[in-house]
Amino acid sequence: MKILVLGSGAREHAIVRALSRDGEHHDIIAAPGNAGTADLAENVALDPANPSVVAQFADDQGIDLVVVGPEAPLVAGVADRLRKMGIPVFGPNKAAAALEGSKSFAKFIMSRAGVPTGAWEQVSNLDELEKALDTVGSPYVVKADGLAAGKGVLVTEDRAAANAHAAHYLQDGTVLLEEYLAGPEVSLFFLSDGRTVVPLSPAQDYKRAEDGDEGPNTGGMGAYSPVPWLSEDFIENVTRDIAQPTVDEMAANNTPFIGLLYCGLVMTYDGVKVIEFNARFGDPETQSVLARLESDLAPLLLAAATESLDAGTEVVFSDKAAVTVVLASEGYPDNPQTGRPLSGLEEAEAVEGVHILHAATAQTDSGLIATGGRVLSVVAVADTFAAARAASYQALGKISLAGSHYRSDIGAIATS
Repeated sequence: MKILVLGSGAREHAIVRALSRDGEHHDIIAAPGNAGTADLAENVALDPANPSVVAQFADDQGIDLVVVGPEAPLVAGVADRLRKMGIPVFGPNKAAAALEGSKSFAKFIMSRAGVPTGAWEQVSNLDELEKALDTVGSPYVVKADGLAAGKGVLVTEDRAAANAHAAHYLQDGTVLLEEYLAGPEVSLFFLSDGRTVVPLSPAQDYKRAEDGDEGPNTGGMGAYSPVPWLSEDFIENVTRDIAQPTVDEMAANNTPFIGLLYCGLVMTYDGVKVIEFNARFGDPETQSVLARLESDLAPLLLAAATESLDAGTEVVFSDKAAVTVVLASEGYPDNPQTGRPLSGLEEAEAVEGVHILHAATAQTDSGLIATGGRVLSVVAVADTFAAARAASYQALGKISLAGSHYRSDIGAIATS
């Protein structure tokens, strides 16, 4: 197949890598891609969030399947334009992408579908905010209703901080105040063709910048997969109680969901509840999940895109453990320093079981440089979590980027 992957991060590098490992050879184009995808695909400099540009390029190139990585192209309506031209696309239309693009829409769908989630209040001004803070109570969970690159959520017991966070995002739209749900978080992805859902393998990610879940929220500092402490019926239960009812309700709402349904879940004392839905592969969970994938990826994505998923499809994963640690630039997430030289990647990938996925890099005449906040995902696959963690951190020790930082506790809970 000739496949176009939209995006430029480590998630997209992971998707390209998985597609390149299929039994069938694919002609893969990454748009715009990064310095890492250039080794496996043809990078093309186009705006992935411009529907007309993407659709025209896909048509001119005879693309068989478009895979949308980040959320921005989905919310911009790239999938709508591609489907109008008869080009298969793995990713929901703009209306269905509101499941991620609007927290209030997601809550509406969950309420209609009977999906377990926390209580919530939507506010549009400061007067409503004060009342909602009283109603929902502390700890305060404040969320921007729209997209915020993983940084629109604040969980705090400090009412003044909750007020300030909400006031900032009220400048751009509404804000949600939600009930605090206590318990460990788990991510579970589902392929969906608008009617049928097929689960992948669970993962757990780390949102906070610092060890021990301290520091500011980020786009994600690492992840591991599988999640050994989950019950054997976890996937079955989430499929039955959350994913399938959500996809059914989306269809009934005339917003059929075709693509990747990301279920962000919390394991409360009252059972599994949804924190959030995303409308695409999660980053950095994808890096760990796809590292363990043994099934061919392209046929699965194409089946979803062409509304031909089989509910009995079993996606095969390795029994091995995968640990992903994100290397971030100095100052990330608030003020990342960019343009600094990056070296040692060949030595890092020489560590057994390790591969490196680029997130924000560029190749210059003088060598590789960091171009953003989350620079690399260092992924290690091994027989045990202890071995995978050791390999990942050994590899990180060989990489040089002035001022960079990473968490040292990724996957530690899986070894206990």
